[in-house]
Amino acid sequence: MSATKTVYIVMGPTSVGKTSFAIALAKKLSTEIISADARQCYQEMNIGVARPSVEELKAVPHHFIASHSVNEELNASYYEHWALEKVNDLFKKKDTIVMVGGTGLYIKAFCEGLDLIPAIDASIRENIIQQYEKLGLRWLQKEVSVKDPIYWAKGEQKNPQRLMRALEVMLGTGSSITNFQHKKAVERPFNLVKIGLEMPREQLYERINQRVLMMVEEGLEAEVKSLTAFLHLNALQTVGYSEWLEYFENKITKEIVIEKIQQNTRHYAKRQMTWFKKDPSIQWFEAAAVSPEQVLLK
Repeated sequence: MSATKTVYIVMGPTSVGKTSFAIALAKKLSTEIISADARQCYQEMNIGVARPSVEELKAVPHHFIASHSVNEELNASYYEHWALEKVNDLFKKKDTIVMVGGTGLYIKAFCEGLDLIPAIDASIRENIIQQYEKLGLRWLQKEVSVKDPIYWAKGEQKNPQRLMRALEVMLGTGSSITNFQHKKAVERPFNLVKIGLEMPREQLYERINQRVLMMVEEGLEAEVKSLTAFLHLNALQTVGYSEWLEYFENKITKEIVIEKIQQNTRHYAKRQMTWFKKDPSIQWFEAAAVSPEQVLLK
């Protein structure tokens, strides 16, 4: 593949304005968009994942949006192979492609490849999920701290998905997940331009709070209620959905649900920025002021 082919990757925290900027950039380049969002790909999830609107999807062709079912077990490895195939296909007619999203691990997998972790028996993960749902985060934290103290010392101790993955690998291989995390980054046969969007924290948090209120007005409660049969699935273990379970059981008020979603979304945005700021190859721009022309001149 020619090295003149380029993927522009727009990333940043939730609510910063990635979607609108990516569309403007794709229009400028007369190209298409690949999503790098681990939840917008699910057909059944719309309001709570801030899926692009019908008008936005019509403005520019999008890929990996409402393309899969929540019943499918997707992960970063799957995304890496899916996105590379899609890029190769699009490069047959385009010299540039825009990728946009806030799932840092998916973007890392696409850009660098993933660590080679052996396949784990699915029953191990299923058992861990069942135990976690029954006994909670404290149980999971204790299990990981005891069984994989190396990962526990370095890992994200409040992220249940990462903790379950670490425990799954330890139980399935007898070795810490950290032992598989030393693979050299893969060189892709095309250019990668990483664009980070940011804004002052107070402004971002206010946007997050307002977006959550708008989601509720648009019918988030009804959307989640329609998915109650799937709330145990990994796809639904995410901000905006999991907070409603106690409300449906009449344990908390809707106001508390909204506050929890706002708080958890703010925490998620903070974790996203921590992840992205570790990558020195990202060019950062002020979200409120950046233009496609400004990015393309860099």
